[in-house]
Formats: sequence, C-alpha cells, structure tokens
Amino acid sequence: MSATTDVDVVAGLTAFQRDLLRALAKTDEQSGLSLKTDLRTYYGEEINHSRLYQNLDELVAHGLINKRRRDGRTNSYSLTAAATTALEERDAWVRGETA
Repeated sequence: MSATTDVDVVAGLTAFQRDLLRALAKTDEQSGLSLKTDLRTYYGEEINHSRLYQNLDELVAHGLINKRRRDGRTNSYSLTAAATTALEERDAWVRGETA
C-alpha cells in the first residue's frame, strides 16, 4: 500500500474546499470573513457561516492550512507549503504536464 500524498488529499477534497484553498492562494493570510466575502462573490450567493468554518477546520486537520489567532474574535488562515505544492501539482496535471 502506498502512502497518502498531499496531492491525494487535495484530489479527495470537495470543490468548495478546493475553492477555499484557491482563495487563500490568491491572497494569503486571510480572515474567515474575507474568505466568506471572496467566495460569496465567486458563487453569487451567501455562504453559510457553519459551512465555511467547518470546511476551514477540516482543511486545518488535513494540514493544508494554518490557523492562527489574530485577536480575541478573529482567526487568520494561510496555506501550508504542502497545500501550495499540491495545488501546483494539480494545476500541472490539469494542464496535462504530468502522467
């Protein structure tokens, strides 16, 4: 049995979770509110608060994003190096540059 790679983890994410990673890749170190605003603009509809934060927590658990306390109420999110690499490898795959 082969070990699970970061690319495997990203391949198994939902489209919403990959969109969260893409939003962070555009502008790293964002608050949940700024991510929610960015995705609301993309989807053209309101993003449910619990959907957003449950998915952010899952991405933290997968080791794809870092979460740090910005102040008493606000957390800040950023991509891990593993997520950046996995997204780059996925992009290469989509372009047909890898086997």
